[in-house]
Amino acid sequence: MTDRHLVVVGASLAGLRAVEGARKAGFAGRVTLVGGEPHLPYDRPPLSKAFLDAPEPQVPTYRGEDVLRGELAVGLELGVPAAGLDLAERAVLVGDREIGYDALVLATGAQARTLPVGAGLSGVHTVRTLDDARAVRAALDAGARTVVVGAGFIGSEIASGARKRGLPVTLVEAAPTPLVRAVGKRMGAACADLHRLNGTDLRCGVGVVDIEGRAGRAERVVLSDGSTVDADLVVVGVGADPATGWLAGSGLTVDNGIVCDATLATGAPGVYAAGDVARWHNALFDRPMRLEHWTSAADQGALAARNALDPGNAEPYETVPYFWSDWYGSRIQFVGVPQADEVVVVDGDVTAGRRWVALYREADRLVGALTLNGQRVVMKYRGLIARRASWAQAMEFAAARRSAAA
Repeated sequence: MTDRHLVVVGASLAGLRAVEGARKAGFAGRVTLVGGEPHLPYDRPPLSKAFLDAPEPQVPTYRGEDVLRGELAVGLELGVPAAGLDLAERAVLVGDREIGYDALVLATGAQARTLPVGAGLSGVHTVRTLDDARAVRAALDAGARTVVVGAGFIGSEIASGARKRGLPVTLVEAAPTPLVRAVGKRMGAACADLHRLNGTDLRCGVGVVDIEGRAGRAERVVLSDGSTVDADLVVVGVGADPATGWLAGSGLTVDNGIVCDATLATGAPGVYAAGDVARWHNALFDRPMRLEHWTSAADQGALAARNALDPGNAEPYETVPYFWSDWYGSRIQFVGVPQADEVVVVDGDVTAGRRWVALYREADRLVGALTLNGQRVVMKYRGLIARRASWAQAMEFAAARRSAAA
């Protein structure tokens, strides 16, 4: 039917893939893409990686407006965020008007957390949007003394970008060990060693008490241990929350994201969710998940649109989570889940900061793999996890890899 209307809220990777997935599936009806930012959909991971480091950074836009409006026949509603959802009327409130839908994909992503201090001071930034990244890059190019709050992956990439320019950078982490929730305590400590090996002043177990400034500009960061760090640039990388505030009172179930079933359905007729904002049941690990990963956003967006348009043949979404991060010329990659009964380093030396592979065991099953500069092997472990390989099989595979390399 050509009179049906698919509305996608969120001009993100997941939102774009929803549009493309609908057209690829043969949908010939109207498609409208709603985005809160004025920009065309763009790639977010480079904002804290290549966009900061490249001599002449290019805006990482996915598709030109000619492709979106022409080839994909998409109506673009950019620069005004969605403000509400009326399930009974099947309409999305955008600005001062309503956009009706027959099928709806919610892909509003996540929003960066901020600190309760430093509001209103220039030089204090998060890195979530293209405009954020432009401001941070300009400060780094100007030689800013940099403090990064939060030693997660984005914060670590910012620190790496500062060190690449030869700038002093202090990385502040409230937890005793960084990345515990992402990779576990032992491997979080191994990742932390990369900062020290590359001249970053990593301070763990301390928080930020205040950000002081003069004439409206940040000048120093006050830490909970009483010390201060001079700073022209303060980058806050303390995580993100799913962008669900606009759904208050809508009737959708929201609990650390929009709660969905295995097919990404929200329980409301025709309404599905995808990307950072979706919390769905991943049958491969038999647990609910909300992932802020590029690969899952892309895959979920396409599937959510297909399922929304053809709910009678909706397919479940199963995945082995995958993410990567680039620090100091090295690549960290993780597949699977970090909740494990045991973590074993099966290759390399974690103290040297050059290359290693660690495997994660839950009961008698391989559930995760973390690599430093292990691009040749990490996807093989992802395949093993997808096939529900046993721990014994994983150990045999790791031993065979070591033998082949000897």
